Amino acid sequence: MPRKKKEIILTQPVRKGLHAIKVRLDQRTVITLSDLKKLAFWKERYPQAEVIG
Repeated sequence: MPRKKKEIILTQPVRKGLHAIKVRLDQRTVITLSDLKKLAFWKERYPQAEVIG
């Protein structure tokens, strides 16, 4: 009998005192930033980047 593969869910660990800012770079890619200063770097590479949370 073949074994079933378990579904892997990748999540970031929750850190106290850290405000996570989610940014959508393109239709499929979402990244998490620790502060808004780093958003300028990603805006250069992905002009359509938007903050989603």
